[in-house]
Amino acid sequence: MVPNALFAFLHFFAVFGVVATLFFEWFTFSEAPTLSEARRLQAADRWYGIFAMLLLVVGFIRVFYFEKGSAYYFHNSFFHAKLTLFVLVGLLSIYPTIRFIKWAPDVKQGRAPTVPTSEFRMIRNLLRAEMVLLLGIALCASLMARGIGM
Repeated sequence: MVPNALFAFLHFFAVFGVVATLFFEWFTFSEAPTLSEARRLQAADRWYGIFAMLLLVVGFIRVFYFEKGSAYYFHNSFFHAKLTLFVLVGLLSIYPTIRFIKWAPDVKQGRAPTVPTSEFRMIRNLLRAEMVLLLGIALCASLMARGIGM
């Protein structure tokens, strides 16, 4: 009982971490980030990746060792939809992550990065799309937990 609750807590902790760091990126990102904003965005993006990996690992531990068992989840179409949306969010996050990493030389030299307008629009739209897909994941999780989609 206690391990089940601990892994449920870790799962929710990771979910909240993913949502918080993505929201922070979306809210902080601007066409002309300051040096401190660039550093915070880079740190938030690293934490976003850490929380996403924790979410995936803990989620699969819960699927195989706790909760309703793997047969329940693997036969639920909303579980598959949830994982598909999670992968899509991950794929959409690649471009912003690469751009934030490419800011490193400027940031190390104490300069704010330059963000071309087209890049700003692309990253802003990708962050928005990730936020929308996270809502879809939450909907799928709710439906899946209630046995809908079996």
